[in-house]
This record gives sequence, C-alpha cells and structure tokens, in this order.
Amino acid sequence: MSMSMSMNTVDVIVIGGGTGGYSTALRAAALGLTVVLAERDKVGGTCLHRGCIPSKAMLHAAELVDGIAEARERWGVRARVESVDWAALTATRDGIVSRNHRGVEGHLEHAGVRVVRGGARLTGPRSVRVEDGREFTAARGIVLATGSRPRTLPGLEPDGHTVVTSDDALFAPGLPGSVLVLGGGAIGVEYASFHRSMGAEVTLVEAADRLVPLEDADVSRHLTRGLKRRGIDVATGARLEGAERLPDGGGVRATVRTARGEVREITAERLLVAVGRVPVTDGLDLAAAGLAPDERGFVAPADWSRLETAVPGIHVVGDLLPPPSLGLAHASFAEGLLVAETLAGVASAPVDYAAVPRVTYSSPQTAAVGLTEAQARDASYDVVVNTMPLTAVAKGMVHGQGGSVKVVAERGGGRVLGVHLVGPHVSEMIAESQLIVGWDAEPSDVARHIHAHPTLSEAVGEAFLTLAGRGLHQQ
Repeated sequence: MSMSMSMNTVDVIVIGGGTGGYSTALRAAALGLTVVLAERDKVGGTCLHRGCIPSKAMLHAAELVDGIAEARERWGVRARVESVDWAALTATRDGIVSRNHRGVEGHLEHAGVRVVRGGARLTGPRSVRVEDGREFTAARGIVLATGSRPRTLPGLEPDGHTVVTSDDALFAPGLPGSVLVLGGGAIGVEYASFHRSMGAEVTLVEAADRLVPLEDADVSRHLTRGLKRRGIDVATGARLEGAERLPDGGGVRATVRTARGEVREITAERLLVAVGRVPVTDGLDLAAAGLAPDERGFVAPADWSRLETAVPGIHVVGDLLPPPSLGLAHASFAEGLLVAETLAGVASAPVDYAAVPRVTYSSPQTAAVGLTEAQARDASYDVVVNTMPLTAVAKGMVHGQGGSVKVVAERGGGRVLGVHLVGPHVSEMIAESQLIVGWDAEPSDVARHIHAHPTLSEAVGEAFLTLAGRGLHQQ
C-alpha cells in the first residue's frame, strides 16, 4: 500500500462534528480505531455553538433577573434591575461556548482523532471526498452525523434581525421590546420565556391545541398557566395566515387566526420562527453510496439496534435519524457510543428512547421520561396515575412557583411507565426518574428509598409512597 493510500485509509470516517459525530469519534478512538472526522464548520455543532449551550447560558441570566423580581415582590428585598448590559451578557455566554469548544477540540486531539476541515460527500459505500479534494476510505464504516437546521417560513426568510430562527435568535443585535414566537414546542417556549424575563412583550403562537404537544397534557396545562401568569400572551390552536416586514426597521406585522376562528393582527419588533428542524443532507450525495432520504428528509436505519442503514457499514446518528430518535443532544451521545462500539465489534445495548429524558428550560421548567398518560392508555396499559403538587412539600412552598409531579404506572403495583415534572429546577430532578423508568422499577421499589427533607425531590418520593400505599402527606 502506498504512503498516501495508508494515510487516507482509516477504520472509521465520521461526517459531521456535532454531539453525535464527535461522541462517535471519541469512543471509536478510545476503542483503538483510527478515525477521521470531517466538519465543515466547528466541532460541537448546533448544540454547542447555536443551541443547547448558549441558550441555557442566556436562560440562566434570565433566571437571575427573575430572581431579583421575586426578591423584591415576595421577600421584601428592595432590589431592581436597572438595565441589562447586552454586550457583557453575550460576552459571558460566548466565553462559556468558547471554553467548551476548546475542550471538545482538546479531547479529539488527545484521542488521536484526525479532524478534517471542510464539507464531505460520499463517493461510495466506503469512501468520502472532502471539498478540498482529499479522499478517504473507511475500512470498517462511515457514520453520517450532519445534523439539522431550523425550518423556515416560505416567503419570510430569516435576516438575523427582524425575522430570526433559533440558530440566530440569541445573536441578533440587542434586546427587542416585543417578540412574536411561532411554535410552542420546547425551543419556542424557551425563547418566549427568555425574552419575557428580559422585559419584552411576548406573544407565543402554537398551531396545536396545547403547548409542548409531545408532552403529557397535564404538564402542558401547568406550563401554559405558568407562562400566562408571567404575562406571556399564549395562543394555542392558532395559525399564521400571513406576515410582512414593516418598512424602516419597524418590525413585523403578522395575521393569526385563533382557535375560535377570530383574526388577530400582531405587531412585534422581532419574529422568532421555532416551527421545527429539518435534517441536513445537502451535499452528502447519498445516492453515491446507494442511499436515499425518506419523504421527510431523514436517513432511516435498517437496523435500529446498530443504527445501520440498508448499506452495510454506513451508520446514522443524531438529527438525521427519524423518530423514535428524539433530536436531542444527550440522545445523540448515546447513539454515538452505540455506533462506535458496534464498529469496534464490542457488544452494546440499543438506545432505549423511552428512557431518554426530555426537558424544557423555560420558567417554569418541564422534564419528563417515559410514556405520557395518553400514550400509556393508547398502548392498552391498565394504568394508575398519581399527581403530587410541588407546593404540597415545604420546599415547594419556599419556591412558591407551583408545579407538580405526575407518575404513570401499571395498576396493581406494576412498572412505572412515565414520570412528568413541571416547576422550578425540575431539569435537575429528572435523573432519578430516568433510572426508575429505565430499570423498570415499581412504585414500591422507589418508596423504600428516603428523599432528603426539605427538597423539591421530596415530592417525587411522596408521589411514589402514595402509589405504594404508604402515603404520608398525600392520602
């Protein structure tokens, strides 16, 4: 074999350096495989640079602002937010992103992963060409991890200022005085919550009959109530009929038809489009390897236990996967581990998507794992449901923000099928429930364990005590 050939023949080629791609590369390298990772932009992908990390940094700042308001209004602490230094706020955010980015690059370098800059396309079932002309061959397999991009509205393309998507909303200049958010899924709700905390007048429009429609109906109801209590104008079952940019940077005027058939005209300084994401396969040349996306643009695996496509040796991770994959960064990490171990010949359990937690980082937060009550009943489970208000425990009263714990289990002491939380800090409380659902625990299993007092997680313990027939504060 020639020197150039040996340098360009590796065990694994990963196309895309987001969470799914770089986790695949790191794990494969740790298992002794040689890896090339091709990335056209920056390793870390949407989550690190435009999504999860910068948005949660900004939401933390929003939480601090909300805390000052609570201190003044509820606790007698005479404090006010004089102003928000946007430049300082974004500098802190960017510093966090930058440190994480350097960390990922350092991990890849330390692991011996060869990072190749530039877009890449398939030239066969085992070969890839990078845009600068370099060609690579994979001895074991190729992993597609090119992610997704925000869905946009026809005729109203994002401009990064007046009309924005979740990819650029946090990087638009300054804080608007008013925002119209289209889309009431997790992303739309988070951005609506952030802008409201920062003082904007916010209208949140969702076409489905409730917010976060994939979550339990009771969670949706509690969330909607909490957002409305904060002054967010929530319109569900409503559809956008038209929108136009106003002249001279005057914002956007939109026409919305409500669930009752009424027509509303809404004017806002900024329109934030959060109506979902679409897989990115542009330039991959799937056909060259004998692949094609499905009608929704996803690249579906033929074998979900290996995340392997119909072409042997080509695997898929991350946002390219259709449901039941969830399009969540932490699910992508698990998918990357599975694929890397599969390519290395190491036994690896398939991803249990039912046990992957789902979180919305708004105020109030939501967090869930497992089946909703409706899903469990639709699947013909005979279920028992228990809901425990957070304000029924002392720490919930301290926080004073409401919320609840809802448990869905098989009747007669059977398995816990789902746990659904809404309220303050529930994103940090869901890990316990993830284990409960993932390990097929029963309420009596959980009831044996003691929760610290006073904590919000005590409400989780109380909910299971009641289901186990040992309720204290809930009869």
